[in-house]
Amino acid sequence: MFNTEGRRRKAETMVRVSSDVQGPSLKSLSVLNIGGSSGIIDDYLSQFFSEVTCIDIDHKAITFAKENFEREGLHFIEGDALNTGFPSDKFDTIICSQVYEHVADANQLVKEMYRILKPGGKIYFAAGNRIMFNEPHYNLPLLSVLPRFFSHLYLRAFGKGKYYYEKHLTYWGLKKLVKEFELIDYTKKILAQPSKFGAEYMIKPGTIKYKVANFVAKYFFWLVPGYVWVLKKPDNLDTSSNG
Repeated sequence: MFNTEGRRRKAETMVRVSSDVQGPSLKSLSVLNIGGSSGIIDDYLSQFFSEVTCIDIDHKAITFAKENFEREGLHFIEGDALNTGFPSDKFDTIICSQVYEHVADANQLVKEMYRILKPGGKIYFAAGNRIMFNEPHYNLPLLSVLPRFFSHLYLRAFGKGKYYYEKHLTYWGLKKLVKEFELIDYTKKILAQPSKFGAEYMIKPGTIKYKVANFVAKYFFWLVPGYVWVLKKPDNLDTSSNG
């Protein structure tokens, strides 16, 4: 969480996707970064958005962020993403990147994001797929695919922990999780044009990895190890009738 270069690269992709879907100027928009951790991403985002708020339950990370980053409109809050305490319809944009698998209740997380997002607002939602070859948190093949009991044993056998707490969902589980939103997929766009979205650090155009990734995304989308979606909250609809 203190890897400055890695986190700034992720932040650049967030900005480029947000600009692509919302227009090049983000200066009029407020953004909440859920699970922002050490503040590196938020500091980068604050150069583009009018107001950036980071919320994280990690006391050490938030303390580091407050001590190291200070800009106008940049705020760091130690708090629970499942019960933020923010008023409804507060934020124009929410960043939720690789967070859902870490919380106790992913459904409550999504419900809370829906509540505090303005009608018509958008969420940058980056999420890992349970069906992945290598589990990135522990660098163990097929860890996320195994039943939880065997995942615990697997971790212990390699000395990487006692319990596997992360709760990844499959592609179909993720779709169900965010069903209240309009889903705009950016996974295929990023894989096809990594340079446009600042994602060359993940996949370089013209390489074998690039060709394989785009083939899988086209024909076996449910096998892509991670997704980047923009989730749009429906606009308020006037359901009144003159009749």
